[in-house]
Amino acid sequence: MPGKIEGKITSYNEAGNLVTDIAVDRLRSVPRDQSVTITCDEHQTVGLFAPDHQEPEMTFLALLAPSGFLELVIVGDSAKIMLGVRAGQAITVQW
Repeated sequence: MPGKIEGKITSYNEAGNLVTDIAVDRLRSVPRDQSVTITCDEHQTVGLFAPDHQEPEMTFLALLAPSGFLELVIVGDSAKIMLGVRAGQAITVQW
């Protein structure tokens, strides 16, 4: 059965990651594979990644961050600057 969790961007951290209001705990039952899509504004990525991921620089991904909340990240750069997403923008995790 497909699932969906909706939230919004609440802030940015010092690295420029987009911090959401979706708690990592809410994502425990979500698959950890490519069947998961994360959409924010016109931007989309697949999969949920742990902080110790090995993705290359400039990869756009959804991070199960140590902050306890899902963050949208561009590895090695600022997602805030690169994507231009503002606080309050909707985000959807779907599988």
